Amino acid sequence: MKLKLMRNTPILILLFVFFLLGACKERKTEEVYYRLWYDEPAEAWTEALPIGNGRIGAMVFGGVETDRIQFNEETLWTGAPRDYNREGAADYLEEIRALLFAGKQDEAEALAGEHFMGKMSNEDEYPQQLATWLTKVKGDESLIYASPDFDDSDWGVMTFPNIQGWESIGFEGLDGTVWLRFTFDLPEDWKDKDLVLNLGRIRDTDITYFNGNFINSEDNKNAHRRYKVSAADTGLGKNVVAIQVLNFYDKGGLVGFKTGEPMVIYPVGEEMENGIPLDVEWKYFIQNSQVPQYPKYQESYQPFGDLWLEFEGQEHIENYTRELDIENAMARTSYESEGVRYTREYFVSAPDQALVLHLASSVPGKLNFKASLTSLHRDFEIRKVDDRVIMLLAKVEDGALHGVSYLRCESPEGYISVIGDILTVANTNEATLYLTAATNYRNYNDVSGKPEVKAMDALNQIEVGAYDKVKATHIEDYQKHYNTFDIDLGENRLDSLTTDQRIVTFNETQDPSLVGLYVQYGRYLLISSSRQGTRPANLQGIWNEELTPPWDSKYTCNINLEMNYWPAEPLNLSVMHEPLFELIEEVAERGAKTAKIHYGANGWVLHHNTDLWRGTAPINNPNHGIWVTGGAWLCHHLWEHYEFTLDTTFLREKAYPLMAGAAEFFIDFLVEDPTTGYLVSGPSNSPENGGLVMAPAMDHQIVRELFRNCLDAAQILGITDDLTRQIEETLPKVAPDQIGQYGQLQEWLADKDDPENHHRHVSHLWAVYPGEEINVKTPELMDAAIKSLEFRGDEGTGWSLAWKLNLWSRFREGNHAWKMVNTLLSPAWVERSGRGGSYANLFDAHPPFQIDGNFGASAGILEMIVQSQNDKIVLLPALPDALGNGKIKGVKARGGYELNIEWLNHELEKLSIYSVSNGKCMIEYEGISREIPMRAGESYLLDPQLNWVINK
Repeated sequence: MKLKLMRNTPILILLFVFFLLGACKERKTEEVYYRLWYDEPAEAWTEALPIGNGRIGAMVFGGVETDRIQFNEETLWTGAPRDYNREGAADYLEEIRALLFAGKQDEAEALAGEHFMGKMSNEDEYPQQLATWLTKVKGDESLIYASPDFDDSDWGVMTFPNIQGWESIGFEGLDGTVWLRFTFDLPEDWKDKDLVLNLGRIRDTDITYFNGNFINSEDNKNAHRRYKVSAADTGLGKNVVAIQVLNFYDKGGLVGFKTGEPMVIYPVGEEMENGIPLDVEWKYFIQNSQVPQYPKYQESYQPFGDLWLEFEGQEHIENYTRELDIENAMARTSYESEGVRYTREYFVSAPDQALVLHLASSVPGKLNFKASLTSLHRDFEIRKVDDRVIMLLAKVEDGALHGVSYLRCESPEGYISVIGDILTVANTNEATLYLTAATNYRNYNDVSGKPEVKAMDALNQIEVGAYDKVKATHIEDYQKHYNTFDIDLGENRLDSLTTDQRIVTFNETQDPSLVGLYVQYGRYLLISSSRQGTRPANLQGIWNEELTPPWDSKYTCNINLEMNYWPAEPLNLSVMHEPLFELIEEVAERGAKTAKIHYGANGWVLHHNTDLWRGTAPINNPNHGIWVTGGAWLCHHLWEHYEFTLDTTFLREKAYPLMAGAAEFFIDFLVEDPTTGYLVSGPSNSPENGGLVMAPAMDHQIVRELFRNCLDAAQILGITDDLTRQIEETLPKVAPDQIGQYGQLQEWLADKDDPENHHRHVSHLWAVYPGEEINVKTPELMDAAIKSLEFRGDEGTGWSLAWKLNLWSRFREGNHAWKMVNTLLSPAWVERSGRGGSYANLFDAHPPFQIDGNFGASAGILEMIVQSQNDKIVLLPALPDALGNGKIKGVKARGGYELNIEWLNHELEKLSIYSVSNGKCMIEYEGISREIPMRAGESYLLDPQLNWVINK
């Protein structure tokens, strides 16, 4: 594959790039056309191209002989409606606080872990179920598989180690007990020597045998297995290592050493380099895959299925192109074979609620293919509906949800049939496939839906032969959102390079157009994953191919979910914010019960994660799962939406009631610090850093802003009541930010920051961005925040880099912000020690893929160009040297403004502002500030000195 070749030939690509740059110097500027494109099919999922309509998402691989379109439906998750709260948790609250105030963190975390965390699914039944299952699979009859005389010739083969488990090599969804066998000949000079069996980590439990003799067993999945084998158990000739692996949930098998040691067997006291490698093929046999349902705090987003297209006779391929046209929300594949041009168009229509695939050949009768559906879900079914339609039925194991998908084929001239479970199309030059999908999910408390009816209704509403109409309607619907904003950061001189090549060369070339593409790609992803009436974008948007995806592909609320929506308002996609607002309403309902049961408090609370079922209780581990400001941070988005739109109906009917409920919780929750007398938050944590504590700075920053926003909203709405009076009384008592011994902004009320801590989270800088409490008007705190960010360093995961990009932009350090852009746009498929970057399809790499970095960086790039916090619009506040020229149309600003901006040679050239209300707009550029009177519904042109030119 060329991608693999490319990874080894960056110098050749650079030489080609410099040739292009020289050749393009005299080219006139043309309108920028944004697309991702490649000259070969995708092999990895992170090379495939994403399409979606907010509810159905798909990844297009664009294969020639075999094309895979992996698809999702946003409501297919594990789990079922249930109560996530642990009754009696509040009884331990004061004791936990007392331990933390006394400096006894370990004891506090142990107590919280036992009595305060939320309740897991299947928690009560699991111990007995597991004991029964273990008795069954560990029975004596299974020991035959450990015998050196056992014939394993008909067993399958797995290659180890696999750090992501056997799931990563094609055994997705495999949990249970699996026997592994490795046979080797003992060297003569090893005779009568004890051996070391260096296996590394095994997920989750192993029972290991050597020549049928028990060697050792370990049930700590993180333990490195280094077993000693007695010489008495060995013999010249054939020897057999047999391992019964018991995998209870996710990432099974031999996953290797974290230390980088090899898997190997060697004599005691000798060098392991001279041993026999074990990172080879092992024979395997699945003994039992009916493992009891593993208890989980929250649930996982699921893949739905795969659409496969098989083509025969596709040889001597020429002029292959695969692209994602983000201006029309459409993927395309095209190539030539034996003088015939083949093309495919793929999109997911929001108006017609269907995945659409149109295939064509330039010569009549040359288009022939077979289409089929599969799913990773166990016991899925494929049924024939009629001679043009097949259906897929998939059920989530141990869950309440099931789904139905229909695939219909149309071809005006060709032959279509269904044989078994395969659609066959022959002797045509044009065909269209429509795929619909639905589940029985109705809301987080109701799974009584009828997916077969919903999916069939969507299919039946698409008229036969209406492809051109469906396509036109799709483009019109998409562009009404996409065309509200435009960005041009320079000539698209390197578009003749494939997108993956542009990523490889970005740090060594001047390619500002790739940055413009990245911004518009972020907008494309948000439109494609978050539409009115859908669920909000999760950790992977709506795209996921794994049954156990990273972090369950759910909604992590201590940065990631919020970052998904940072671009919604400024990048003129305000309507895409609505699914998040619906989630906030739902978690507020669930969170009111959590507030009572866990804290004895009024109002509502959300901890650091939620899922489809809107769990709000603390999860996982007290050292990061007890974090109380998830709901308060989400309320920041409600206020932001008001600030950008000035929609008082939204403020009155939706935003303020939710904000007030969150504020009520903190009125009850905050407690006096015995040392300082301040009101502090706790038990809580500074997200994922430092464990369970009292008084993390981030909590206080979020709470102060929530209180201030509530007071501002109440004033706008004319509300004065007991709550507003309580907020006014409480706000001044909340612990303020502190500057520590190193000149840093303290992460906790106690001055205990470590300057050498390069943690990915920068939580205590929340008040800089996305908050606005720390700003140029608070220079001492601003300097301290800069010092803290310098301590954290410039490396990080994808989303961490995106946050740092926004922070350096708020610090008005444009070239430092640009360093973050450079790292974000570096190839993630090159070994980089966990550093963030971009995959070949421009998906953000944590790694692995998380979509938050795409959204956060899109917002951060804009933040370099225009900012509007603290009641002032600031133009080009952090413009880097690399972006000397550009223009943006349709950027939104707080206060109900829309701006068009052009700059040339790093200086403002043109500015127009549209206002939705009467009032005065404060604008700043290069130290010049002007207050411009404006009338609702009018646009104003200003010169570079911010003088009024004309209104229109």
